[in-house]
Amino acid sequence: MTVEIERRFLLKNDGWRAAASAPKTLRQGYLSVEKARTIRVRIVGECAWLTLKGYISDVSRSEFEYEIPLAHAEEMMATMCPFKMEKRRYEVEFQGFTFEIDEYFGDNAPLIVAELELPSENTPFPRPDWLGSEITSEGKFTNAYLSKHPYSTWEQPL
Repeated sequence: MTVEIERRFLLKNDGWRAAASAPKTLRQGYLSVEKARTIRVRIVGECAWLTLKGYISDVSRSEFEYEIPLAHAEEMMATMCPFKMEKRRYEVEFQGFTFEIDEYFGDNAPLIVAELELPSENTPFPRPDWLGSEITSEGKFTNAYLSKHPYSTWEQPL
């Protein structure tokens, strides 16, 4: 079993953009969006993956990810995924760490979230001046939740 340890943050400003990589567009569809288990289909360009995640803690999840044929992913997305989303992902290197910045499209715009994968839950990491409030423990900011409850429908978006 692999474990994904991830912290998530809102952003204070656009200062990250100057150091960002060229973006990749990610299309995601969800077969399951339960807290205990999430099953996702992701398409990036001509590549696709099926990912299963299980809840361990707000920071850690078990993760199983398998590359699948693009045609299978497209069919699953079209026929089996009731919840979908699209976002643009950038990478920003900062003091030896890689922050992934997700800029959401459609009903989740203008939300932008930074994610940081770590080797352990207690790993110290630098905080760039553009990094805002931590939202790791706020389930409503997970991609699975956003696919079902888009940001634009929240009563008081941030």
